[in-house]
Amino acid sequence: MLNLKGMKAVITAGGMGTRLLPFSKEIPKEMSPILTKNSGETIFVKPVIQAIFEQLYDCGIRDFLAVVGRGKRAIEDHFTPDQAFVSLLRQKGKNVDALTQFYDKIISSNLVFIIQAEPLGFGDAVLKTKDYVSEEFVVHAGDTYLISPHNEYLERLTKAHKEFDAEATILLQDVKDPWNYGIVTGKDFTGGIMEIENAVEKPSNFISKTAIMPIYIFKESIFQALEKISIGKGGEIQLTDAIQKLISEGRKVMGVKLTDKDFRLDIGSPETLMDALAISSQHLGGNGTDH
Repeated sequence: MLNLKGMKAVITAGGMGTRLLPFSKEIPKEMSPILTKNSGETIFVKPVIQAIFEQLYDCGIRDFLAVVGRGKRAIEDHFTPDQAFVSLLRQKGKNVDALTQFYDKIISSNLVFIIQAEPLGFGDAVLKTKDYVSEEFVVHAGDTYLISPHNEYLERLTKAHKEFDAEATILLQDVKDPWNYGIVTGKDFTGGIMEIENAVEKPSNFISKTAIMPIYIFKESIFQALEKISIGKGGEIQLTDAIQKLISEGRKVMGVKLTDKDFRLDIGSPETLMDALAISSQHLGGNGTDH
């Protein structure tokens, strides 16, 4: 069983979520719901960022850095145990198991919130954690969740990172429309593993359909790369540009492709939110990923 004990996780939740307006004006997109089931087939509605936290927790991680932007207080509130509320529900005879289990995980974790004062991009969000991270760490976007039997996607990512002694290992998926993603090319190995030779954020010309999914394992060298790059696409500091910087400096960057058994839930737009609700209702529970 995968055990990431001792590794820290950075969960980014600083984006403005403009494609989900007006919902996201006051409610962070990372608080959008997905459906989960427990072993008893009870259906729960959870914010996607909670499901991400619980998945990483179940893999052994206990140190979390959540990068949040202005107006994301709802996330901090959600991750602050409210025992008075639990007591009130109990007095009313309500089942509070799902809530208390979530609170138990929070209490047994170290959870730090870091403010991203301006929405300067994914790369800027990661750079904000520089003073809190040492050695290798996981980066996971707060609006993308992976349903994967026994969290195998993360196990494959970790295994490749160690086996190739990579500076960065990133999750990949072939997509129909590559224009809205960071895109990579490289040398393919067996088992869906790639040594990445080129990484471009939202390329204007077609280079491939292999897209970067916002889940990564990094060594500390990513921070130096982020500090060296210029402002990129959209006037933001792009994490993809920093990955390309590592490559240009001769550092090894690996990629691991999702399999047919993995299902990606993306909360970035109304269309993908609808898909996420449909996919989560169909696949979550009974496959090693239920919480």
